[in-house]
Amino acid sequence: MARTITGWLRGASAAFCAMAALAVLSFGAVAAEPIKIGFSMALTGGGASNGKVALIAMKIWEDDINAKGGLLGRPVKLIYYDDQTNPANVPGIYTKLLDVDKVDLVLGPYSTIMNAPAMPVVMAHNMVIISLTAIGVNEKFHYPKYFAMVLTGPHPDLVFSHGYFAAAMAQNPKPKTVAIAASDQEFSKNASDGARANAKAAGLKIVYDKSYPPSTTDFSPIVRAVQATHPDLFFIASYPPDTVGMIRAVSEVGFRPKMFGGAMVGLNNVSLKMQLGPLINGIVGYENWLPEPTLMWPGVAEMLKKYQAKAKGAGVDPLGYNTATAAYAYIQLLGEAVEGAKTLNQDKLAEYIHSHQFETVLGPIKYGPDGEVSEPRFLTVQYRHVTGKTMDQFTDPNKVAVLDPPQYKTGDLIYPYAKALK
Repeated sequence: MARTITGWLRGASAAFCAMAALAVLSFGAVAAEPIKIGFSMALTGGGASNGKVALIAMKIWEDDINAKGGLLGRPVKLIYYDDQTNPANVPGIYTKLLDVDKVDLVLGPYSTIMNAPAMPVVMAHNMVIISLTAIGVNEKFHYPKYFAMVLTGPHPDLVFSHGYFAAAMAQNPKPKTVAIAASDQEFSKNASDGARANAKAAGLKIVYDKSYPPSTTDFSPIVRAVQATHPDLFFIASYPPDTVGMIRAVSEVGFRPKMFGGAMVGLNNVSLKMQLGPLINGIVGYENWLPEPTLMWPGVAEMLKKYQAKAKGAGVDPLGYNTATAAYAYIQLLGEAVEGAKTLNQDKLAEYIHSHQFETVLGPIKYGPDGEVSEPRFLTVQYRHVTGKTMDQFTDPNKVAVLDPPQYKTGDLIYPYAKALK
């Protein structure tokens, strides 16, 4: 009888241990459920040249953070869909991410025109959102959980043209007139609004100020119309396809204003630079980041080394200076916020982001009240001395000069524009 009881106890003990072990394993399985980060990205359409770059950088971060144990002790999983660079696709994608995929965190798409339509959905779900290279999105919404990953500072509309006009007005004699052409899209409208304000503040007369449809493919009539007004300066706010079209048209028409460039999206993508080659000489544009000694923030060299290895043969920007740095930084910042606040609670995350400085591959980031970076670190540059279409042309620091801000300046403006073409 004693043996029977002893055997029963042993059996019961073994069963209990097995159940306890199963409970531990079940708890572990629940604890190991991934934190899902959802977003849409331009993988086809006009924004794909930068959207594909962004996705590569974000996947590098996913690998990096999971190698370190993930966030809050859980692995991270990216959930994303191609928005085809079509704003009409964005609301449906974010509704699916939040209502069907049940993502824990969201990030904004690439560019201003794609982030604006995401906002109503994100706001209705009370989610924190960090946009990627979008300007002025929160001017209409004033949403306290919105944050921008673009180094334009608290007045983004003005910053895209501030350095351009500052360099122009430092010339002797000073220019007197300016022409402004902009794509009829959200970013370009915002940037051209800023250009208009900066031009008027500088005392310049605006002799041409028109927008063109995003579907435009022949830019020669626009360039000829601008040329007929004889402006000293020609400022353009454009997206990648029309950036290329406008530059080619200026060259073909033989238009030579004293200064040419502006908020020309895509020109900071090396793939587009390699398409255009010497045609970019003399153009004043912008860069998010360049490998200058003063901009070598912790982690950026290591990240770019990984990116450049993955970019080989992928038909994307082989260097990643512009979009890869920003894309890695915006998901990196979100991860740092989760770890710092030790929660996925959206209210607490927003409060934490507003009250802390973050160290990213794009440098230190701190936010102002409306979710814009508190201190601008936006680079106005001029391309010069480009003689071919090979990548080595665009890794040479002599081919690009930082004109503004002053603390990062590496060269003076070659003026007038025609002088840089020689």
